[in-house]
Amino acid sequence: MSAKKIPFLAVDGGGTKSLCYFFDEHGQIRGQGRSGSCNYQGVGKKAAVRELIHAIRNALEDGKLVGNGEVGETELETDCAALGIAGLDTEYDRRIILALVEEALQHLRIRAKRLIIENDGFAALLGATNGQPGILMIAGTGSIVYGVNDQGVVARAGGWGHRVGDEGSGYWIGKQAIIHILKTMDGREAPNKLAEHILPYLDLKDPEDLFNWTYNSSYSVEKVAELSSLVSQAQSQGDQVAQSIMIQAAEQLFTCAKAVIERINLYRQPFQIILQGGVLQNNVFVREYVTNEFNSFAPSGQIENKNKEPIYGMMTLALDHYQKFHDG
Repeated sequence: MSAKKIPFLAVDGGGTKSLCYFFDEHGQIRGQGRSGSCNYQGVGKKAAVRELIHAIRNALEDGKLVGNGEVGETELETDCAALGIAGLDTEYDRRIILALVEEALQHLRIRAKRLIIENDGFAALLGATNGQPGILMIAGTGSIVYGVNDQGVVARAGGWGHRVGDEGSGYWIGKQAIIHILKTMDGREAPNKLAEHILPYLDLKDPEDLFNWTYNSSYSVEKVAELSSLVSQAQSQGDQVAQSIMIQAAEQLFTCAKAVIERINLYRQPFQIILQGGVLQNNVFVREYVTNEFNSFAPSGQIENKNKEPIYGMMTLALDHYQKFHDG
């Protein structure tokens, strides 16, 4: 029995949510589905597979792409499946994620003639620039910078996670604030407004309580990242320590961008600059600082106010691979 043909498959598997589209050769969406995070580093391998299956199943059902039967009862075939998955940073990650994706597709009885798996940051870059030369800087809970030149050469900097990287991110800013507050307790820093903002927010009485909080179950990357907005408030009220943290965050982010620009010779041509994530979208000081650095170092770059969903990048990638195959 021949498999039932379905359109292209694209997935944006982020650290917070996963989005799946089935679409045709004209880019027309035929079905879409959502689920939770499929970042195996955050939720574990079993949960990552489960959420990936859930997103694809929802898209199949939304587009009525499985006829009257249940998903998994009929073998399905797609020309190309392109997935951008959070947590893909090394070849070790790639092997793990490939196995997870194959398990999910096998469970749903979907056979992809071509399977493309990339980091979700790369998907966001393609979605934002539509494949044209550009830089995508993301500073939300974490941070990363991606770039692509007119030859299609891609480079990245940062994005190594909260333990050893993510400089300039919301988490990094919140962590720096905690460190400064603890330094005031032992006399290494003069008292400042950071404690006045952060301790009440966490329902804590003093820096010693803050120290205890950092080592108990209440501590989380997401909660620390939330503190970045309080650092921003302190900075806007003239706190010099808060301003120093924000300057360092902006400098760290631009250092990543500069490295990417130089590696792919992007400054030699006009290119787009897309700034995404809560820190860059909500913190005027950091955004303006980074913008000024771009204007000085690479005046051929143009800040674009785009916020196109990363999944459109994976759609573009799937269609490009399909077209190259047929043209070849």
